[in-house]
Amino acid sequence: MASFQAGASIAKTLIPQIGAPGTAALRVGLGALIVALVQRPWQSMPARRSWRSIAIYGLSLGTMNLVFYMSLRTIPLGIAVALEFTGPLAVAAFSSRRPSHFLWLAVAVVGLLFLLPLNLTATRIDPIGAGFALAAGACWAIYIVFGQRAGSLHGATASAWGMLIGSCVAVPIGVVSARTALLDLAILPFGVAMAALSSSLPYTLEMFGLRNLSARVFGTLMSLEPAFGALAGFVFLGERLTTVQVLAMAAVMAASIGTASGPID
Repeated sequence: MASFQAGASIAKTLIPQIGAPGTAALRVGLGALIVALVQRPWQSMPARRSWRSIAIYGLSLGTMNLVFYMSLRTIPLGIAVALEFTGPLAVAAFSSRRPSHFLWLAVAVVGLLFLLPLNLTATRIDPIGAGFALAAGACWAIYIVFGQRAGSLHGATASAWGMLIGSCVAVPIGVVSARTALLDLAILPFGVAMAALSSSLPYTLEMFGLRNLSARVFGTLMSLEPAFGALAGFVFLGERLTTVQVLAMAAVMAASIGTASGPID
């Protein structure tokens, strides 16, 4: 999570220069290239029964990156991450079997409501940006479910194949949008750093996590992401959140801790 949010901070500085689609193309495309060179996935071809899960996992990954960066154009990093967490929250809700889990999920929902553009706070956030963040959350839910299946069927190499498939979504759209701006050599070092921090390293580590944790536990633990996002936004981007927004994110994280610390199903 720390690696991912550091990379997201770099990405937000690139969006004004090459646009959100171009930034997503750099991240996913270079990330896939780095992972492919390190893991050499072609040496371990997945079985036929694995390809459906890997393909859905990869498509959701590519789309998630694209719409998440679209959200960063107009809303703070911490809030975008918190809204994106509706995906893992949904996974946790559907996989939960204990009444106490639903209580904690209700706490998280209350926190998320105060982050949505519903006039509940004095500082409203951009509704279009919020919509893109929620769309990223839907993709994240699919990513968790099918990433777990892909990892159990084909191991960590599934993350490399998933990123290669995801690049087929993000790269063409980014190239059409940014065009020759992607060839700027001054941007390339930042693109490589972003790809390594936000794609290559965290997605590989997450695949190990998905193989060893239930979807519910993984999803709720990932709700700590808003805190990392808010911290990265403050340290690297100078983004300051209101007291209500901070408390809303704290509610989401409290729900995560409460759910994850209980007995595992």
